[in-house]
Amino acid sequence: MINNVVLVGRLTRDPDLRTTGSGISVATFTLAVDRQYTNSQGERGADFINCVIWRKAAENFVNFTSKGSLVGIQGRLQSRSYDNKDGQRVYVTEVVVDNFSFLESRRDRENRQANGGANFAPQGNNAPSTNNFGGNSAPSTNNATPSSDPQPQDPFADSSNSIDISDDDLPF
Repeated sequence: MINNVVLVGRLTRDPDLRTTGSGISVATFTLAVDRQYTNSQGERGADFINCVIWRKAAENFVNFTSKGSLVGIQGRLQSRSYDNKDGQRVYVTEVVVDNFSFLESRRDRENRQANGGANFAPQGNNAPSTNNFGGNSAPSTNNATPSSDPQPQDPFADSSNSIDISDDDLPF
């Protein structure tokens, strides 16, 4: 059977790290994942997915992420149930995380935290950076002076230099 989940989203709050009675670390968090479509008002909705991660990976996840962090996770969907203190049966469905990736740089994360974590709008360069999942990560929220890095030059901007390509140069 196949049970594989891959999600990219932002943490809705700081992950919660706990230790079981046998000393195993476990962290829980909620991931906000944007939907692909917009509603009639042009707003993009989100799904809020409960996740759990175990052992040393949980400790690393808690140490390097915080509310608003952009992460990619891979794991499996799991359902469980328990009786709460009122004697009612509670059903829980969550993603048990096997692997995760940080999808923003430390600088972007620190800038976001310095700005209160609420501003995800681009500041300056509008070219998004790519992440490990082939999509686009959130733009930088750097409010400092613009970077002195030169813009990449278009190698085809000067049309006076023609490019000579023969059939032997093509790989197919």
